[in-house]
Formats: sequence, structure tokens, C-alpha cells
Amino acid sequence: MNDLGSMRQTERLTSDEAGLARAADILRRGGLVAFPTETVYGLGADATDAQAVAGIYAAKERPSFNPLISHLDSFESAQRQGVFDEMARRLAEAFWPGPLTLVVPVAPTCTISDLARAGLDSVGLRVPAHPLAHALLQKTGRPVAAPSANRSGRVSPTDADHVLGDLDGRIDAVLDGGSSQVGVESTIIACLGGTPRLLRPGGVPRESIEALIGMRLEAGSEGGKNPLAPGMLASHYAPRARVRLNATSVEADEAVLLFGQEIPKGADAACVTLNLSKNGDLVEAAAHLFSYLRQLDASGAATIAVSPILESGLGEAINDRLRRAAAER
Repeated sequence: MNDLGSMRQTERLTSDEAGLARAADILRRGGLVAFPTETVYGLGADATDAQAVAGIYAAKERPSFNPLISHLDSFESAQRQGVFDEMARRLAEAFWPGPLTLVVPVAPTCTISDLARAGLDSVGLRVPAHPLAHALLQKTGRPVAAPSANRSGRVSPTDADHVLGDLDGRIDAVLDGGSSQVGVESTIIACLGGTPRLLRPGGVPRESIEALIGMRLEAGSEGGKNPLAPGMLASHYAPRARVRLNATSVEADEAVLLFGQEIPKGADAACVTLNLSKNGDLVEAAAHLFSYLRQLDASGAATIAVSPILESGLGEAINDRLRRAAAER
């Protein structure tokens, strides 16, 4: 049952053209590269590739599928991924490139994966100011999802040695750009209609943002059990259908979400069936989770029956998300 995959040799790449080209190639091939931003080092993966994004969760041992910030090389690139109202546009034009993340509605042209967005209809976007990060994003040519490059719950890294201390052997490479300048994560602002909300304080002070927009920012938390973005709690995407967990048998009118080779009794006669990973690979299962839930929900079945899934490794995060989807609402 694969979770992280075999331990790998982590390359330490220099901040020259050769190092940048190698880092971009690894990202385009679905690998994991830690790289410097002006805030902290981020653990990058191609945000459009759900399996690559799943590798971030595995490497970080992240306990649940929180939304990830996707990094882009320009405001123009960001506008292909998210919908910017007048307030979001003013903030982007004032503070990008820089340590500000904007959470905005997903654009029709969005290519960022469901897993990177944690199944939400919003997306967190940032254009970093660090010249090495900007060069890497340009060479990669895709949005790069990048939470901090440390194992979950540990101190965020501000240089390449910190990254290797946590993730050596768990990621493909670290692009060494020296020490981060800001040393704290980006400020996160939600622009989802109405007054912008501060989801997480960070590298851009609240006062600077409020001076620009001419009003006080609303508080970030709006209840619920799942984060809309790092630093905020709100509801994740939940299927219309009821979700029934640890199913060992299936009714004919149910849709079925399988995992591995064990098939619940009656699954062959179910109205529609999808398997997260026939080989029991938890990274593959994580990559498929949100898109498969949407497909099964679209079938019109009143109930989605879910096979038992391992609780180890990424299985903990998968089961966490499924339990939230199955909760009373």
C-alpha cells in the first residue's frame, strides 16, 4: 500500500540557469521541489496535476486536505485561475508581487486541480516577489501549489538547510536561494463578495491593506469545520448525496467509491462505481478523491457507499475528508 513511495535522493540545486531549468523540469514531470519565496520556503508541485499535489500531502504528512496556495508568475496568469472583483483587483495591483494571497472565486478557465483547492469553488492565489521564485514559475509555465516546505506542525523553513532537515529523502529537490527575507507566511485575504476578510495575518500588515481599501477588514472565521484557506474555517464542498462510510455491502441504487481489490457485496450491481486506486495506492487515491466524489454525486444516486480505506499515512487525510462529507448537514 504505497503512501509516499520509495525514499528518493533529494537534489540540492543552485540558483543559476542550470538549477532553475532542472527544478522546472522536475515540477513539469510531477515531482516535488522546495523553493524560496520572500516569506518562507515553499514545497512546490504542479497545481494542475492532482497526483503531484497528493505528493505534497504525503511528504508533509499533512493530516487533512486543506486548500493550498497556488503561486503564479503574474497577475495576468492569476486572472486565468480566479475571478477578481474590483476590490481583489486593487489589492493585486497594489501588493503583487509580494507576500499577499488572495482567495477568489474559481474562474471558468481555472486549471488548478480539485485536490489543490480541497474541492472548493474558490482558490488561493499569490504572485511572489522573490526573483528566484518568479524565474522558476516562468520556466515552469504552470501554477505551482506550495505550502511551507516542512512536515506538518513543524516550524516553517527560511533556508535550504531547514528544508533538508525536515524533508531530505522525501522530495525531489530544493532550490537553494539563501535565506528568506520576510520569514513569516503571506497575509491571506478573501475577496468572495462583500467586505474583504482577513483569513491570516502575514507579510503585508493589516493597516496597509485597510489604508488602500478605505475600510476595516472583517474577521476571517465564519464557522464550520473545514478551512476555506490556511488560517480560516469554513465548509468544504459536500456532495448532495448522502455518504455512507466503511461499506461492506452495497444496494443496487447506490453509487460506490472503492479502494483496492476488495469489492463490497453487491457492488457489481451498483448504479455507478469508481475505484480510487485498484492497487491500494494512497497517493493515487488522494489524487482522485474530490473529482470522483463529484462524478458519483452527478450520477443522481441518493447515497454514495464508500469502501473501507486504510487510516495510515495519507489514508488519515482521505478518511478525514470523507468523514466530513458524511457528517450531518
